[in-house]
Amino acid sequence: MSTRAATLANPHGLHIEVAGSGPPLVLLHGWAMHGGVFAPLRERLQAQRTLYLVDLPGHGHSRDAALPLAVAPVVEVLADALPRAPWLGWSLGGLFALQAAASRPDAVAGLVMLCASPRFVKGADWAFGMSPEIFRDFAVGLRSDYRGTLDRFIALEAFGSDDARGELRTLRHDVFARGEPAARVLADGLGLLETSDLRADLPALRVPSLWLSGRRDRLVDPRAMRAAAALAPRAEAYTIEHAGHAPFLTHADVVAERLLALGEGI
Repeated sequence: MSTRAATLANPHGLHIEVAGSGPPLVLLHGWAMHGGVFAPLRERLQAQRTLYLVDLPGHGHSRDAALPLAVAPVVEVLADALPRAPWLGWSLGGLFALQAAASRPDAVAGLVMLCASPRFVKGADWAFGMSPEIFRDFAVGLRSDYRGTLDRFIALEAFGSDDARGELRTLRHDVFARGEPAARVLADGLGLLETSDLRADLPALRVPSLWLSGRRDRLVDPRAMRAAAALAPRAEAYTIEHAGHAPFLTHADVVAERLLALGEGI
């Protein structure tokens, strides 16, 4: 079966690469990254899925997009531009995917949360999040040591993986592969990670969801993902052994297999 690659035109300047053939699947990247980071998944899925790889506003080839990095407006633009499909969100991208699944079930056929949580910080009623001070420290660091702060965050993403060195090397390469993400947009992304709480949307989800976590993830605790999945109907939680925060880099075969096993419905 042949595959294809193109860019989906839209009036907002968002870069959306289309690759492969078969039923559609939308992929949304994490903080400071871009759609190119999903290269291992693209290689494994494009013969059986048409992939829509989005660069979020201010990131990658969407650096000059007219949209702010805000969940609601980005979701509306993407939902209107893309065919109805399952949406996969990694890390920060999970906030956009979850919001889309909750607010636009007409456009979202299913939800895959990949090392992503409806709430990233801990609270009195959410024990498995990160300390909000961590995100604030990164925001301060962006102003004083931009590249050093990015490197520290990337190191935290790779920490715990059974191939931490390889994962770190790949992420360090990918972060600047499409140009430097704007510091202002990165600060906006950290704000989303610190303040967003989409748990209230989970009980009313009308689409099936898959929650894929890495057991060694130091950014998103697998227990948080299992707790979130327990709040949603038609949800399945699966933890990948020996994986950290980016299992699509170190365990791409497992992630691809789990996605394809769900069939066209998600």
